[in-house]
Amino acid sequence: MRTKKGLFAGVLAAAASAVAFVAVQSPVSAEQMGLSQDAQKAKVGSPAPDFVLKDTTGKEHTLSGYTSEGKIVVLEWTNPNCPYVKRHYEKYTTMKDTAAAYKDKVVWLAVNSTNPKHKDFGAEKDAIKQWGIEYPVLIDSDGKVGKMYEAKTTPHMYVINSEGILVYAGAIDNDAQDKLEADKKVNYVKQAIEELLKGETVSQPETKPYGCGVKYAS
Repeated sequence: MRTKKGLFAGVLAAAASAVAFVAVQSPVSAEQMGLSQDAQKAKVGSPAPDFVLKDTTGKEHTLSGYTSEGKIVVLEWTNPNCPYVKRHYEKYTTMKDTAAAYKDKVVWLAVNSTNPKHKDFGAEKDAIKQWGIEYPVLIDSDGKVGKMYEAKTTPHMYVINSEGILVYAGAIDNDAQDKLEADKKVNYVKQAIEELLKGETVSQPETKPYGCGVKYAS
């Protein structure tokens, strides 16, 4: 016959097991685990933070959905009213040409993090028609994804490999002042994509971005 002390110990053990089971089965957020916001931010060489954003047509796009299909993903932070963005769509067609060159192997996603109170908010709708943009323009009006990726300028470029690892972050090219001859320009995004397709390590994983500041709410 079990003593009261033994019975009480058994009850405690069962309760502890139940708590442990719940802990294992229940999803735990980064905040509950005590992870800082910095731990959730994008870092070159680490898995790219997943996100879900809608484009201008209302269609949802999930980063992990593309990488799970073995696709390379390019993220282009944009604001059509920024002179630097206009340069790469009007004077040159850098973004469209690079996206078109790899359309069968790369998913190109433009992201606009302009807040709703800024005068530039919504400018992407006219730009899509004017510039003939054929890839999705995702709307990040609360800026959560932009801040998670620490996007500072428009444009600010990111390349994510087919395994979901962020392998490049920075400028579209090495010509911030628009003074280099064509044969001196280096398209960093194109360079990274070419290296990935050859099975090579990206030789220049980070550069300093240039452009207009992203128009976050705060």
